[in-house]
Amino acid sequence: MRISSPPTLTRRIATLAVVSALLFSGSALAGSRILGTGGVSAIEGAAGGGLSPWAVLTSTASEQEVGATASLSRAWLDGYRLTVKAASANLYDRVEMSVARQTLDLDTLGGELAQTIVGGKVRLFGDVLYHPWGIWSVGVQHKSVADDTIPKALGAKDGQGNDVYLSASKLWFGAVAGRNLLLNATLRNTDANQGGLLGFGGDNGGRQWVAEGSLGVFLTPQWVVGMEYRQKPDLLGAAEEDDWQSLYSAYFFNKHVSLTAAWLSLGDIAGLASQKGAYASLQVAF
Repeated sequence: MRISSPPTLTRRIATLAVVSALLFSGSALAGSRILGTGGVSAIEGAAGGGLSPWAVLTSTASEQEVGATASLSRAWLDGYRLTVKAASANLYDRVEMSVARQTLDLDTLGGELAQTIVGGKVRLFGDVLYHPWGIWSVGVQHKSVADDTIPKALGAKDGQGNDVYLSASKLWFGAVAGRNLLLNATLRNTDANQGGLLGFGGDNGGRQWVAEGSLGVFLTPQWVVGMEYRQKPDLLGAAEEDDWQSLYSAYFFNKHVSLTAAWLSLGDIAGLASQKGAYASLQVAF
């Protein structure tokens, strides 16, 4: 059994790139911001860590510049394999637009689940480096599964939904043994099951507020290690859902290329217990 979606990620990425190029063709290209201040690509396409969006905006674009990022990520779990293709654009370090295509291969059960995520993020105020309160942003993610047959069979109410979140990020210089410390907190309103791959809502309830947190220590200006925690709703009686956790390491070769590796602990997913495994993500920024 294979579940797929007619719309292609390539078409959505091309549309995003063309619109950005036409509207902002006279703008300067990105490159002014300090290395690593755009984070990496989260699994839903927004700039952040691997599991959670942060308040920072993608690429290295300053308030006078336009930037773009593309990434390819994969997670190898005990019973599943997740592939994420994503692209994002930063307009004047004020607005971020993103699109991601997630494909979950059901290695043990057989078949495939997929969803498309279109996101937007707006920087409300601040700066991750120098503002005393860091940077604050609000974002929205529209998620649509390719086929809602399996999600609805498990008790999901819908095959599409919207997440809304508020994030705050701050870097403290020399905070840990002389190393820089980055902290992020995100508050998300969602009814997504397993991030949306198993639909939205369920017999155990609807929308909830959940918390997400990340920290990272820069061992060098190019190398950061840390952890993430993402609280999850548990809305499907037939498919218990647990919080997500990760230990990660990200290396920024330069302002354009970064590589992230992580160990994931995602708990029960669609009846398969204690899903753990490796994660890798390659990001290219312009």
